[in-house]
Amino acid sequence: MSLGRAGDGGTWLPPLADAHVHLGLVDPVAVRRGGIAVVHDLGWVPDVARTWPGRPGFPVVAFAGAFLTAPGGYPSDRSWAPAGSVEEVGSPEAAVAAVDRQVAAGASFVKVALHSGAGPVPDDVTLAALVGHAHARGRDVVAHVEGRGMAARAFEAGVDRLAHAPFSERLPESLLAAMAGPRPADHALPPGRARGYGRDEPDGDSNPVLGGAGSGRVDRVGRVGRVSWVSTLDVHGWGSPTAEQDVAIDNVRRFVALGGTVVYGTDLGNGPLPPGVNARELRALAEAGLDAHALLGAIAHDGAAPDPDGAATWVPGDPPDLDDPDDVAAWFARAVVVTRPEPHGAPRAPRTPEDRR
Repeated sequence: MSLGRAGDGGTWLPPLADAHVHLGLVDPVAVRRGGIAVVHDLGWVPDVARTWPGRPGFPVVAFAGAFLTAPGGYPSDRSWAPAGSVEEVGSPEAAVAAVDRQVAAGASFVKVALHSGAGPVPDDVTLAALVGHAHARGRDVVAHVEGRGMAARAFEAGVDRLAHAPFSERLPESLLAAMAGPRPADHALPPGRARGYGRDEPDGDSNPVLGGAGSGRVDRVGRVGRVSWVSTLDVHGWGSPTAEQDVAIDNVRRFVALGGTVVYGTDLGNGPLPPGVNARELRALAEAGLDAHALLGAIAHDGAAPDPDGAATWVPGDPPDLDDPDDVAAWFARAVVVTRPEPHGAPRAPRTPEDRR
């Protein structure tokens, strides 16, 4: 079975998404020109991030707002984190107030840092209050987990998505199976409803949310995954093998085999990562056991809000050899974002490099 639909001397695909970027550290226009139509920004100054959605030439943006962390916790001491990009939460009350501030700024989800190797992390009571209040406000929670035991803490607290495939330790099969399993009834979606698009929420908000477990992506037997992971495999070494990448790939391979959901994301802005579609990330996912169709499922925007407003992906030239991971990855990396010339019109392939916008 081929990928996408042939046409115009190439192949049409759904819009492609990067589920982990830091847009304040890169050129957003270059990201879109590199084939990415939708991005999830996982940490920046809320008053800056709120200006990104709808900007001409930018990809469609959903954002988390500030990193929420313990006092003195990661990334409060990092030079790349500007003033206002980190909120320190030292109590349940502070966590609830911080979530409310991100929601007021337009955040689609919130992010909490659980990096035990770089400083304090929120205690159990504060973390529970943060996650519970975010869910009450209709927002999913993404966690940066780093350090032994942090992935388990995130899972036990009810986090919806891990910002990185775990790389600090080889996770036990029991934890992988629990993460891949169905969501508990008290956090399930109403039948026939996906989050976003004016979903019923306690405060009447409508919000674009994650395209994985948090948005109600279901597998082929109708089960909603409990926790999804963002891949970010290439950030470990940027093309050179590392022990951390080996651990992450092993965890992804076993998680996916158990039915877990892994979505494409790069941590763009963290080191020498290419803007747009990253062929190295896709090759690493292929090494973890994802075939060509699974790669498309991981990188394709799945219909959860934000809607990329009629954008589609076109890949010029012949389709790849689906049994050759290098060929598949290189083919995806040629993708360009195109839009309908008028409302409800059919998208057309770009005629010139300047037309690829």
